[in-house]
Amino acid sequence: MSKKPTLGVYGFTGCAGCQLAIIDCEDQLVDLFEAADIKVFYEAMSNNDDEAEVDIALVEGSINTEKQKEELLEIRKKAKILVAFGSCANYGCVQTMANDDGKWAERFKKVYGDVKFTVGKAMEAQPISNFVKVDVSIPGCSPSTPQMLMAFTKLLNGNMPVYTNAPVCLECKFRENECLLNKDILCLGPLTKGGCTAPCPTHNTGCVGCWGIIDEANHTAELKLMVEKGFKADDIIRKFSIFGGGKITAKINELMEVVQ
Repeated sequence: MSKKPTLGVYGFTGCAGCQLAIIDCEDQLVDLFEAADIKVFYEAMSNNDDEAEVDIALVEGSINTEKQKEELLEIRKKAKILVAFGSCANYGCVQTMANDDGKWAERFKKVYGDVKFTVGKAMEAQPISNFVKVDVSIPGCSPSTPQMLMAFTKLLNGNMPVYTNAPVCLECKFRENECLLNKDILCLGPLTKGGCTAPCPTHNTGCVGCWGIIDEANHTAELKLMVEKGFKADDIIRKFSIFGGGKITAKINELMEVVQ
């Protein structure tokens, strides 16, 4: 019998929803634990081996302390494949939506005052790719069950997962949804990577862009269309920033300068 691939699931700054999404795969959870030798998974295990080298490391959350940065660098050294797991790890998500406004220190002091911290030196939250090489990205807040299981199956069998290069709009068409932009609802679907099965537009809520910006799209034309439909540039940028954080917001800001 071939040796099982080793797996570690690690969490940093976030809600732990991505790790819980794995646990919520109740019908497949036993199969996952049988297919991999899981060394670290604090949300699901008590016998964790922090020193273990792993074939695959799933890393959830953004980095916002020097201690977390050091721990992430250690995980990178011990992992053959490092996976950015969820929107926080990939883009920074909610905790980075105000990055680069120059007011982080002011906000930090307003919340914590002059308390002296001994656990770790705080810093502006950032996606893990700012510090280490990321081999695989699994986006989403949180990733969907079909998406995770597809990625895990491929990774545990020595292959890299491949995602669609189509926007959320394609999935709306599959589900026969009426375009929300035509109903004057701000929706980021035309610029967002598909694969989520479009749950937000299906429930008459505009896509919030949690899977990140699609690579191949006419970004400028789509943004121009949104502006022409009466959506304010600030509202579009802010909606992208909620899950995309500073990394994606900077790109949208740059594109908006061309549009306006």
